[in-house]
Amino acid sequence: MTENHLIQIAQNKEQLGDVEISPEVIEVIAGIAATEIEGVASLRGNFASGVAERLGRKASHGKGVKVEFTEEGVTLELFVDTNYGVSIPEVCKKMQENVFQTLKNMTAINVLSVDVHVVGVQFESAKPEHEGSQKKEAQ
Repeated sequence: MTENHLIQIAQNKEQLGDVEISPEVIEVIAGIAATEIEGVASLRGNFASGVAERLGRKASHGKGVKVEFTEEGVTLELFVDTNYGVSIPEVCKKMQENVFQTLKNMTAINVLSVDVHVVGVQFESAKPEHEGSQKKEAQ
């Protein structure tokens, strides 16, 4: 779970004030950037987020993203399911590049690493054959 502190962006004396970014914002940005890549089926949250989602709490875009802060910058861990049949190393490399570039452009935070953990493979869901025949009979 992320800590409840805000990240301060580098301060210049010419600025109008301070800019602080919540860790949840970084999780959401990274989660959306990761799922933009073709071949990524979904991000996989932990057990607690799955239970909370089932109890009616809204699904978070930051699900499956772990953010760690250090003095030097931010380290991210992504937990993903990929689609069956894709090149996992290629998908992960594209995901790392997209998350890194998106965070750099949107937040100016120093991203030290983006670690990807592939925790599952999702197969295409097969539609039952009898559904198609029922539709034809109904017409």
